[in-house]
Amino acid sequence: MGIWFRQVLSRRPTWVNLLMFFSAYMAIVYVPWDLFIKPVSADEEVWFGILFHGAAAKVLAVPHWLVYAAMAYGFWRSRPWAYPLSALYFAQVAFGMFIWGTFIAGGLGGFIAGVISGGAFAGLTLALWNERTNEERQTLKQRYGDWALVTGASAGLGVEFARELAREGVSVVLTARREDRLLALASELEKNFNVQTRCVAADLTQADAVDRIVEAVSDLPIGILINNAGFGHAGLFEKLDGARLRDMIQLNCAAPVLLTHALLPAMRERGRGAILVTGSIAGRQPLPLHAVYSATKGFDQLFGESLWGELQGSGVDVLVLEPGPTATEFQEKAGEVAHGGAPARDVVRLGLEQLGAQPSVIHGWFNWLRANAAIRLLPRSTLALIAKQVTATRVDPKLR
Repeated sequence: MGIWFRQVLSRRPTWVNLLMFFSAYMAIVYVPWDLFIKPVSADEEVWFGILFHGAAAKVLAVPHWLVYAAMAYGFWRSRPWAYPLSALYFAQVAFGMFIWGTFIAGGLGGFIAGVISGGAFAGLTLALWNERTNEERQTLKQRYGDWALVTGASAGLGVEFARELAREGVSVVLTARREDRLLALASELEKNFNVQTRCVAADLTQADAVDRIVEAVSDLPIGILINNAGFGHAGLFEKLDGARLRDMIQLNCAAPVLLTHALLPAMRERGRGAILVTGSIAGRQPLPLHAVYSATKGFDQLFGESLWGELQGSGVDVLVLEPGPTATEFQEKAGEVAHGGAPARDVVRLGLEQLGAQPSVIHGWFNWLRANAAIRLLPRSTLALIAKQVTATRVDPKLR
């Protein structure tokens, strides 16, 4: 636990960590006390140097809470927006301090106090604004090495993973069943990003596929493993093809375990590496009409998060990326009715940005609420029945 905490704090300067803890205190302790315990008659809030009293102050405490909560979360999760947001907030504090000292307190003493206090917050504002550029992370190549391996690289998230890795200078091993697509993508990456590629056509539903892939990359220092290959199969459990369900378990569960098991020792030996597992918010809850798929994604989540815990202090980062509906060919292949989704590139960028920051990440606030709030507030029986109603609208009527 101590190693993990020190690693988290090491990602930002000490003064930013102090600001993060202060923001957390304000969001968790002080502002809630101010809102719910402090008498209305005694409440005061200041925005842009204007002092508000009573009920107006209570109302204006809410945006204070929102800002402090956002800053605490943003700094903790190393979100790039945290620095400009904080800079803007403290800019208005600096302005308010100067206005208060000059025009409200008045006199030479008030003016001096306004200049000193306003100047102090102006300095903090400037430091935060400058830190937004200093916060730019090392490239994935600098952090993890020259080569990555991406499974399921012929379509959807896999293609976007390959492009984003190549954009950061990482050479990529592309593996999937459809070799023609791999070759076309490889040509694109080499031309656009001046990286090396290697294509390994393999069907990871087959028992020998992992061994063939490992043999094909035995001469390469794979520093990033993207366990992305997977598919779904929607419908009533007893109406689905048993062989396809078996293949889904092999691809979604066994393949990432075996590939990780084969490539992890070299990462440990080098003292750096990254393993990303593409999960799904479907793994967070029971999902009737997608029962086996949600079970496989629940497996992926627990596997990845457990591995994250095992590898703390080793230099190897692990992340489970949990998207909701995404604009890929997944829905068609799973037998679902098309219902739109997030851009694949946005999902991939979130996953790569959060490597090393946390054990798992859910793409999208609505998906986060669905995956967390519902499962904590509702009985699992109710949750399963609601999920069935939603999923039924997306499944072929013949299979429900």
